[in-house]
Amino acid sequence: MPSTDHDPDAALRQTLKRHRAFATGLLVAMAGLILFSYRLPPGYWTELLQASAKAGLVGGLADWFAVTALFRRPLGLPIPHTAIIPNQKDRLGRGLGRFIAGHVFTENEVRRVLAKLDLARILEGFLRDPEASRRAATALSASLPRILASLEDGRARRLLARLLPRIVSGPAGARLLARILRAAVASGQHQEVFSLAIGQLKVLLAAREETLRVAIEARVRAEGGALVGWIAGAAIARRILNAINGELEKIGPDDSDLRAAFAEWLAREIERLETDPERAAAIGRLMREALSHPSVAAWLMDVWERLKIALATDAARPDGRSVALLAGIFSNAGALLAEDQGARERLNRAAEGVLMTLLPSAQLQLADFIAGVVTNWDAATVTDKIELRVGRDLQYVRINGTLVGFMAGGVLFAVLTALFGRVSH
Repeated sequence: MPSTDHDPDAALRQTLKRHRAFATGLLVAMAGLILFSYRLPPGYWTELLQASAKAGLVGGLADWFAVTALFRRPLGLPIPHTAIIPNQKDRLGRGLGRFIAGHVFTENEVRRVLAKLDLARILEGFLRDPEASRRAATALSASLPRILASLEDGRARRLLARLLPRIVSGPAGARLLARILRAAVASGQHQEVFSLAIGQLKVLLAAREETLRVAIEARVRAEGGALVGWIAGAAIARRILNAINGELEKIGPDDSDLRAAFAEWLAREIERLETDPERAAAIGRLMREALSHPSVAAWLMDVWERLKIALATDAARPDGRSVALLAGIFSNAGALLAEDQGARERLNRAAEGVLMTLLPSAQLQLADFIAGVVTNWDAATVTDKIELRVGRDLQYVRINGTLVGFMAGGVLFAVLTALFGRVSH
């Protein structure tokens, strides 16, 4: 018997030992009763005790043989069809694997378990836990350099060229754009973008001032004639450019009617993107057409190259933007699942569909896995593991066989004696 030192099954082993000793002790008690009954004076009750004890001994011995034959050869004798589990280990492993795969891991059972689990709710709880989403983001970010290194640039370009227009087209792209714009407005970044645009416009006007002046003079001549153009063309051009520059200079960082108008317009557009299907569809079409343009596609590929290098560098930092971005995405996804019952249902249906598609292959692999595990066990290990887990109940079989035999022997003796009288042996 394996040593109980640091044995995880020590408690099971001690329990089996106690029950086995009790069953064996009961068998010995039957043998003792038989011997004791022959020392009693002859009579009906003595014969009843003898018959009961003999039947109990025979019943106990039969069940001892049956239980022992499952795990080993009784008394070490080479009796056919004994030591069943060690000798049929491989067949039992294959049978167990097929049973679990075909009768436990079934489509109906998997659907029932998935319905109880509600994977979307589990995922939602995980994503909305800041600590959990942060750990997940850190782990995923750490793997980004390996993922990026494994991507073939040409294939990645073709994939992006196909996927991006599809992702942004239609209502889904409009909703995504609305969420991005709403987040930008909430953080004040829309004003930074506005300031950047105004600054670039000032630089452009300064660089092209002479060209614009000439173009305005030419337009004045074309509209008012050569005389008007010669007399007032230059003055009109200067006034127009001065007025434009003056208006641009009035646009301060904190207070500007133009800034307020821009913020108001942006809020209206966000609301339309979220509530107006026609507007959302139109924006989706525009975004798809823009991303499908060769110039934009070339620009996106350049962005991809730069992004890949930047991601690989940033992902190695636990406090990098990649971790923060991924954590934010996880958090937003958790909030979306919490707020959108339809999204949860779609996620559950998608998960169920994937699992149902993979189930036939998984059943075969599970059956092979269980059979392989059992086959790789040595016979002594298999016998020990099974006996420790069912041996206690099998000892009750021995106990019950002994007691039932004892009672059946007594009843049978009493009935036969009542019917035929006492017979001499």
